[in-house]
Amino acid sequence: MKKSKSGSGIDRRTFVKLAPAAGAALLAGEVEAAQSQQTQAAPRVTREMVRQAEQLIGIELTEAQEAMALPGINRNLGSYEALRQIAVPLDTEPAIAFHPAVAGRQGRAGRKRTATAQRGAIVSSVTAPKFRNIEDLAFSTAAELGTLLRTQQVSAVELTRMYLSRLKRYGEQLLCVVTLMEDAALREAEAADREIRAGRYRGPLHGIPCGIKDLFATKGIPTTWGAEPFRDQMIDVDATVVERLREAGSVIVAKLSMGALAQGGRWFRGMTRNPWQPEETTTGSSGSSAGSASATSAGLVGFSIGTETLGSIISPSSRCGVVGLRPTYGRISRYGAMGLSWTMDKIGPICRGVEDCALVLDALYGPDGHDITVGDVPFEWRPTRSLARMRIGYLKTEFEQGDEARRAVYATALDALRSAGAKLEPLELPKFPAQSLRIILSAEAAAAFDDITRDGRVNQLSGQSPGDWPNSFRTSRFIPAVEYLRAQRARTLLKAEMHRLLANWDVFVSPAPGSASLLVTNLTGHPAVAVPCGFINNLPQSIMFTGNLYDEAAPLRIALAFERATDWHKKHPTLAN
Repeated sequence: MKKSKSGSGIDRRTFVKLAPAAGAALLAGEVEAAQSQQTQAAPRVTREMVRQAEQLIGIELTEAQEAMALPGINRNLGSYEALRQIAVPLDTEPAIAFHPAVAGRQGRAGRKRTATAQRGAIVSSVTAPKFRNIEDLAFSTAAELGTLLRTQQVSAVELTRMYLSRLKRYGEQLLCVVTLMEDAALREAEAADREIRAGRYRGPLHGIPCGIKDLFATKGIPTTWGAEPFRDQMIDVDATVVERLREAGSVIVAKLSMGALAQGGRWFRGMTRNPWQPEETTTGSSGSSAGSASATSAGLVGFSIGTETLGSIISPSSRCGVVGLRPTYGRISRYGAMGLSWTMDKIGPICRGVEDCALVLDALYGPDGHDITVGDVPFEWRPTRSLARMRIGYLKTEFEQGDEARRAVYATALDALRSAGAKLEPLELPKFPAQSLRIILSAEAAAAFDDITRDGRVNQLSGQSPGDWPNSFRTSRFIPAVEYLRAQRARTLLKAEMHRLLANWDVFVSPAPGSASLLVTNLTGHPAVAVPCGFINNLPQSIMFTGNLYDEAAPLRIALAFERATDWHKKHPTLAN
């Protein structure tokens, strides 16, 4: 007899024949059921609810299987509610960890640090720039500023006052500053000057004013995460990034804007603006590290620190015409940084020059005893490495897409790269449905902010459209745990595919943003650097260089060659006073 989910499986004729005989039994059953209900509450999850959920999770149970599962489902509901009563601090990571390397392989540069590869050991050889007044240095690279400071041609206090002045002058126009750290910055600058005069030079970042994305904890200073519910949040620790910047002698002048809870450029005071197009209020600087990219592009800081989960360093850097480095996953400790996706979050520098990114990475990378995902792998910067000996691929079909203006910009960029000595060969990414793995980020982000989703504080966020976090957090509660773990297992397969591909290359080149590789490499944890390469409609365009795990030096080397072969990095926006 055919099973019917809406009935008992007995047709009407059979029921009529059986009814008299079954009457007594049915009556007895009803009495027993009534007695049972007096001692046991009705299940909150009903069979009809289970049937509806089956459509979501992609299975179909028989009536008997549903009946068998129903008690366990209701018991699990009690477990879920008990878990929700446990106070889990927002900085608590799950007891699982993502490792970007394929099993048995640490990465091409997978050696322990040596005496010649200590963190912060790089020395810049950049020539000091000429200047008439301190304001002339606003758009200088960190490497140039470092040379001026080391040779005492300028003081840290002078630079700090200049950048603080620019932050006050343009910060409101660009909506890129959350908290100005004026008093602390001037104290740090004075200390840097004393040390440099006394011969206690800490390295190429000593005395350079910088800004940090406002998701890094700073003791005694608010850390707002760009979100209304956390506007007054005080965290009683300094993030590892903050500690290491100070160890390097850098002067933190401001906490810079970020999209609320690391999404887009909109925060609780509005949309962070792009210095190249400050009147545009829809997309702004694009990406959650919007304030870091905007402030660096506008010459309000010497360099800045951002984070990336799915493009939030590369995208705003590209849009604002600056250099953004997304290091290998697990390169820089995330201790004290807001967690959005524990298996995808990465920290990196946003600068006005490629060498700056190398200097900042060198100061920040390596284990700290807090973040267990951080590998003890050296960063060995070789700016004179021969390009002719490097194996460089490029995503040919991606460069050929789009309108004539786009194709022309990228054709010119590739020609400049070839003229610098790069030998380019076409390659293709693995044929893999990477889009389906985005549920990893969705599920982890929803878990990270589940408390404010359930208590309603998420409704305070200014962004309430279908693509904003509140809807995403609510929607992602319906992602089954089994599907999340399946996506993580599929991610392991994607890692293996990319390992096989990049075994044949030192670096591959792609447009930025807009490349399919941006999603893929954020999932696999590979490093990438974006460099300005032209303009379309007066807005910067960028080219991206992606390298092997733990080998940021290779893409940075090729990016440096491209930078030296062009002058796009020397073009800066003009802002109205």
